[in-house]
Amino acid sequence: MRIPRGALLRSRVVDDPGDALAEVLDEGLTGYVVFEPQDALLLGESTRGIVTFEEGIPVLAYDTERDEGGRDGLEGFAVTGPHRVAVHAVDADDLAEAHETEAFRVSPGEPSRVLAGDEQLADRTLDAAPESRREEGRDQSALEAFLSDQEAIEQIQSEARAEAQARAEEWGLESALADDDDEQLPGRDEADDVVHGGTRY
Repeated sequence: MRIPRGALLRSRVVDDPGDALAEVLDEGLTGYVVFEPQDALLLGESTRGIVTFEEGIPVLAYDTERDEGGRDGLEGFAVTGPHRVAVHAVDADDLAEAHETEAFRVSPGEPSRVLAGDEQLADRTLDAAPESRREEGRDQSALEAFLSDQEAIEQIQSEARAEAQARAEEWGLESALADDDDEQLPGRDEADDVVHGGTRY
């Protein structure tokens, strides 16, 4: 992916990456912001990330050191504390090709959540996004909620199994419980086959 060099509008240190994200949202920036955590620089480490914007709404995220994009890219430079931010303006047409890189795209509110931990700013960004981009945000929120529910379900199931095992040991039924589990519960692979219609992924 190639991001064209833009016109530098400003470069300064901010206490919170959310401050820079809020500014570019309010001014409707089309271009990109380079984030460099100051703690990493003081330790002699090199951590640097880029988020591109279209009319103030985040589009792509890229970790230049790890060569990763999207949410994984964001997490690479999600460091608490002061950041040096450099804001660059780029013509929308010049960014069009880069913005087609699906693997590096992020939902509108994701940089606010990952870099700043700011749900209110994430919601404000999502509200300001075009309808097509708002759908991306809703899809991401639905996925996160689903994964959270799955984790909760797995935790409940794990606790139930542990309780059943403890009672079985108390009553001397360990072997019977193990036999019942083998007969009644499909393994993870078999369950995946059922869910996906017999096709393994």
